[in-house]
Amino acid sequence: MDQLLYINGKWTGENLDKITVYNPANRDVVGTVASATEQETQAAISAAEEAFSSWSRLAAYERSSYLEKLYTLMMEHKEELATIMTSEMGKPLKESLGEVQYAADFIKWYAEEGKRVYGRNIPASTSNKRLSVIKQPVGVVAAITPWNFPAAMITRKLGPALAAGCTVIVKPPKETPLTAVRLVELCEEAGFPKGVVNLLTGSSSLIAKELMGSTAVKKVTFTGSTEVGKMLIEQSAQTVKNVSMELGGHAPAIVLEDADLENAAKAVMASKFRNAGQTCICINRVYVKEEVYDTFTEMLAKETAKLTVGNGMKEGVDVGPIINEEGYEKVAKHVSSAIKQGATVLQGGEGEERDGGYFYQPTVLKDVNHDMLVMNEETFGPVLPVQKISSDEEGISLANTTPFGLAAYVFTESLSRGTAVVEGLDYGIVGWNDGAPSAAQAPFGGFKESGIGREGGIEGMEAYLETKYVSMQVK
Repeated sequence: MDQLLYINGKWTGENLDKITVYNPANRDVVGTVASATEQETQAAISAAEEAFSSWSRLAAYERSSYLEKLYTLMMEHKEELATIMTSEMGKPLKESLGEVQYAADFIKWYAEEGKRVYGRNIPASTSNKRLSVIKQPVGVVAAITPWNFPAAMITRKLGPALAAGCTVIVKPPKETPLTAVRLVELCEEAGFPKGVVNLLTGSSSLIAKELMGSTAVKKVTFTGSTEVGKMLIEQSAQTVKNVSMELGGHAPAIVLEDADLENAAKAVMASKFRNAGQTCICINRVYVKEEVYDTFTEMLAKETAKLTVGNGMKEGVDVGPIINEEGYEKVAKHVSSAIKQGATVLQGGEGEERDGGYFYQPTVLKDVNHDMLVMNEETFGPVLPVQKISSDEEGISLANTTPFGLAAYVFTESLSRGTAVVEGLDYGIVGWNDGAPSAAQAPFGGFKESGIGREGGIEGMEAYLETKYVSMQVK
């Protein structure tokens, strides 16, 4: 089924070139989407700019009502959205259902949080002045999203932007645009005024060039690789755009000897192999105290062996396909390289191409060290290397030996040791005895080269607001 662009309240692009969307599990054609040119991109920018004037002036409660309608529609179409997501991204259907709920949570949260955008009065130093601070929406927002979470990465941007009074141009990736199309259809059904939400599918480089060069686009919010994020930051400098960047990660987990090892093994396994390891905050490397190293790795391998790999649409599947051949080859390279350097495969270690899709068995590697590629690059696949450490300090040091700082994890029952580790980790998100820390009401973002700004929580609303200071002299 051909899907079109959504610009200024109309579906358009019938005569444009089309991009084919494939199911990564079997390479079946799922659908096609229109490929926007410079002309359509400029039209979307103009529509969003024109709509901003009236949308930003609506009362917060009025904007909230639109978001509430969108939330209700997402819940009514939960199974449909999940099916679309699995068909174009590959994750198991049960994970897709969970993502739809997570995505809707952002809409619900910001429907409420938009009512709480507060300014403040400041005591003046003289009696004839009144000082105040007011918050205003930043303007037209371009939201560029990734393929691994086709719904949540849109709503995590769309919710706060719309609640703040901004208008939005959504640019999903070519791999998973159909979930975005359905979400925007629901926005239309919810009654959002024309131009408030716009959708562009097509060439990322072409569309981004127009968005970044436009003075009408005041903010760019991007989730994706650090490499692309750096390019967008450079381009944003030409018009001094407000930017939010949620970029790459290489998440460590530190397991101390006083941890609840059974809970830790299950949490590490769940974090790593969700979405076939194609998650920016999933655990990529594990550091385990030497006293419990052998016990923990065996427990981890045992839990991992319970997972079933296959087509995400089939019941009982826990781990779906790798998104494409390039991703699969990176996973295989990391494993083979580690084995050549002395790593031992406790579980998995093999992949295969079948039915046109690329699958890799959930893998646990023992006896790894920091000379190995898998400990220095984000695998973005179902591979879990485990390294032995002799002290808490060594774990912290090794965990911080990376230019990234998105998410990290620590497992210990000691309040004192856990606090020291948490404070010592150079990461924006830390899960303490928790492998699933994400929540709509909490800030999400990283240190160092993992990004700029935060999404989620009250911080996520601030990202779409400007601060205006007013000094008024009175008689």
